[in-house]
Amino acid sequence: MGKSSSTIEERIAQVASAFEQQRSGHTPKSVNVVLNEDMLVIAMRGVLSPAEKALARSPAGAAQIQEYHRQLFANASDPLRQELKKIIGVEVGEATAEIETITGAVTHAFVTGAVVQVFLLAHSIPAEIWSPSKLCDQS
Repeated sequence: MGKSSSTIEERIAQVASAFEQQRSGHTPKSVNVVLNEDMLVIAMRGVLSPAEKALARSPAGAAQIQEYHRQLFANASDPLRQELKKIIGVEVGEATAEIETITGAVTHAFVTGAVVQVFLLAHSIPAEIWSPSKLCDQS
């Protein structure tokens, strides 16, 4: 693959943002990518429309928005999968989308034989507690 991981992650973020814009009409406010040997997680914030946010205020509306985005992702993710394969050189196996309706975050997880747990925090972590240089691979 000859490219650094950050360059690959940046390319994935760009492709995912463009995919989200094309499929839903909304450009994410932010895109975060986590990539390791057999898992790719793409988290996007700020993708729900004002109407979707309003509908999501009730439990039934939130469930409807979540199911809509899951189905939309399932039915429209093939072009994204193909772009990811071009970038990382590996075909995507399983894929799922989860939507957090309060913040408007969408998480796409592409995994092979792994359990993915995604926690969306209530607000940002102070820089003195978290920074990319403080992270390490626990494997």
